[in-house]
Amino acid sequence: MKNFGISLVAALFIFCSCENDKVKDNEEFEVNEDVASFKEVGTITIGGAGAAEISAYDETTKRLFTVNNSATNQIDVIDLSNPMSPVKLAVINLTPYNGASNSVAVYGGKLAVALESTTNKQSNGKVVVFNTSDYSLVKEITVGALPDMVTFSPDGKYIMTANEGEPNTDYTVDPEGSVSIIEVNKDYTVTTLNFAGFASQVATLRTQGFRVSKTATSFVADIEPEYITIDADSKTAWVTLQENNGVAKVDLASKKITSLFGLGYKDFNTADNAIDVSDKDGAIAFNPWKVKGMYMPDAIANYTVNGTPYFITANEGDAREYGTYADVARLKTLNLDTTIFPNAAALKADTSMGRLNLISTEGDSDNDSDLDELISFGGRSFTIWNGNTGSLVYDSKNDLDKRSNDFGTYDDARSDDKGSEPEAVVVAKMGNKNILFVGLERTDTVIVYDISNPSAPKYVQSIRTGDAPEGLLFVRASKSPNKRSLLVVSSEGDGVVKFFQPDLL
Repeated sequence: MKNFGISLVAALFIFCSCENDKVKDNEEFEVNEDVASFKEVGTITIGGAGAAEISAYDETTKRLFTVNNSATNQIDVIDLSNPMSPVKLAVINLTPYNGASNSVAVYGGKLAVALESTTNKQSNGKVVVFNTSDYSLVKEITVGALPDMVTFSPDGKYIMTANEGEPNTDYTVDPEGSVSIIEVNKDYTVTTLNFAGFASQVATLRTQGFRVSKTATSFVADIEPEYITIDADSKTAWVTLQENNGVAKVDLASKKITSLFGLGYKDFNTADNAIDVSDKDGAIAFNPWKVKGMYMPDAIANYTVNGTPYFITANEGDAREYGTYADVARLKTLNLDTTIFPNAAALKADTSMGRLNLISTEGDSDNDSDLDELISFGGRSFTIWNGNTGSLVYDSKNDLDKRSNDFGTYDDARSDDKGSEPEAVVVAKMGNKNILFVGLERTDTVIVYDISNPSAPKYVQSIRTGDAPEGLLFVRASKSPNKRSLLVVSSEGDGVVKFFQPDLL
């Protein structure tokens, strides 16, 4: 009887311990961390330029899957069970699938890879799904042309791709830009949506700063989806249309694009928005200039505060450059309306605005072959927008460039282009705070903000990264290999992946 009692107690203890472990594994748990103390804890180099663009983490195997396009066509698999000592485990060769990888995403032991066609970039691309445990093929799914980004919905029921649909080098073939929605639980059935339903609204959209190229063969062909974010309820997605200076809103249940938001223009002729426009003036000087910027966001993230959804954009800017066609030109090579710009000759000096890259097809409002407005690429900022209306809630003005300069990472050689070039944004919940990480491609920096109040973000920290950070990934503590919040930064300039964690309080 005594032995039975001991055995029963032991059994109950083991049972309770196992149940507690399940709770820890399956539910969020609080880790008291200092959000202002992220520091590098590990690094791994997987190749040269282009080797580390985007990464995705699988918590079931504790493996990181990273795009490697440095003279290869593969996904590198990294053992991340110890973030301080990451080890390359294996390679998934993508050559048999006749596509080059642009993006990866993971959910529930499945890896989704977005592949553009290697035989004809204007042809449909595909999503290839693998098991994360043994890298075996699960499914190949045809999507639109040039899938540039892939993501799972938070509930794992959908895979979405942003299909950029870029034209060929002489602009004679321009496929439709589109968004594909793949239903995982329905044998990966795919629905691909184009933007034809908004073609009749083009005049109104233009007044909102939505851009349609003057060389476009059609409205639907001109749309170029870039990046996707899906809300926590897996009901709504927002998609950046970078070259169009817009964002699309998508309802996942009905599989419909419900709204297009034109993002307007940013006025750099104010003290708060002051920028450095020359790489030849021998100084880093932020001044107001009579020029506007199209936000043209790359990455996008979202979060909800008090029931209101918000999306956040990294306002990189991007030119259309296809073979001999390009819509980018330096100010000094363009004709300016001398009534509006009586000092045009002085502005064209390299030490003034002459080196600034402009959107050469924008700004001639009266069609007389000279520019009445100067329109540049990007906002040199991140912006928080209302997810329901698309209205601007907060813009970081020139804070990214100035903080990079204060941090010693600002690259004056990029002043004439897009400054610090915000490329990536990720939102994370840490304790009771909403934390934003902004990756800056040209200053090799991640800048951290507390965005708990969407209209008044607060600067938290600056972090040095590898060369040209492209992909940011946040792994929350409950899913992290060592149960500590983990920031993964993939840098395409040097093929390095770095891992950062905060201190415990």
